[in-house]
Amino acid sequence: MTPTFPIRKLVTHREEIRHEFGPVPDRPLVVAWAAAIVANPYAGGYVADLEAGMEALKPMGDEMADALRQTLGCPPEAVEAYGKGSLVGMDGELEHGALWHVPGGYAMRRLLGSAKAIVPSSKKMGVPGTQLDVPLHHINAAYVRSHFSTVTVFVPDAPRARELMFVIAMADGGRIHARMGGLTQDQISVGDGQR
Repeated sequence: MTPTFPIRKLVTHREEIRHEFGPVPDRPLVVAWAAAIVANPYAGGYVADLEAGMEALKPMGDEMADALRQTLGCPPEAVEAYGKGSLVGMDGELEHGALWHVPGGYAMRRLLGSAKAIVPSSKKMGVPGTQLDVPLHHINAAYVRSHFSTVTVFVPDAPRARELMFVIAMADGGRIHARMGGLTQDQISVGDGQR
């Protein structure tokens, strides 16, 4: 039987970072995330084969990627960083958070078209209101140091004990005033998702 993941709520959030210390940047940095709060069909027991769940979640991943792009407010070609994460309610197990690897990552890759870097990820167990730090890095080269960051996600009433919270996040740039050296975006040349 195919598992189902009814969505209790879909939450989107957008931040426009206009200034840090130092000079005012040429443009604000926009970071956004989308979180789906869903029923966990695997809660309360052990299921050996979870891969059908990954397949069942793919349409939700596409829906969330589209909602996230709209929230971010820029065309797909302007997105420079991404990440994903999962928060598992206490009646689930950490492996249930891993269901999001393919649906969340590939949904963003489909939306962006040419993203080459692996989508960084985090997952943990939590109760309602638990914060989840979702890592971000460059969409085409994981070693672009200026784009290493995180976005903190939380929904006050989620996840409940028998729920999952799946998250995707994007940004239209790296950190404001990034100056820690390393590979820069304009030096990406190998095309292997790393450099």
